[in-house]
Amino acid sequence: MHKSRDYRIATITGVDRIVLEGMVFSGRHGLTDAERARSQRFTVDIELEADLTHAARSDQIEDTIDYRRVRTIAKDVIEGESAHLIETLAGRIARKALQVPRVAAVSVKVTKRPPSMRPIDGAAVLMRRARR
Repeated sequence: MHKSRDYRIATITGVDRIVLEGMVFSGRHGLTDAERARSQRFTVDIELEADLTHAARSDQIEDTIDYRRVRTIAKDVIEGESAHLIETLAGRIARKALQVPRVAAVSVKVTKRPPSMRPIDGAAVLMRRARR
């Protein structure tokens, strides 16, 4: 007797990812009034976890996550309402990204280069959130 074989292809971790790296936006965020008085550059990296099996077969944007939409979320948060902490910015981006259809989990890294801490390359927060 022959056993049927499962020929489905699995990823190593069982989760597919879309990665957006090095997005740079300007915003007025920081602990002090002086930090918020001038626009600063913030770098955002986002990793989206989703099942992309169908999109890989169909080659249709409707079957995946349109990462232009996720980029717009990051841009709107960084260029939007002022925050004291980069943790707050990462949390806002993560919360909104999880509302995008097909996103199962998201990791958000927000980096800034505060003048008071130079010569460091950046201070960053990395936050991961998943649907419940």
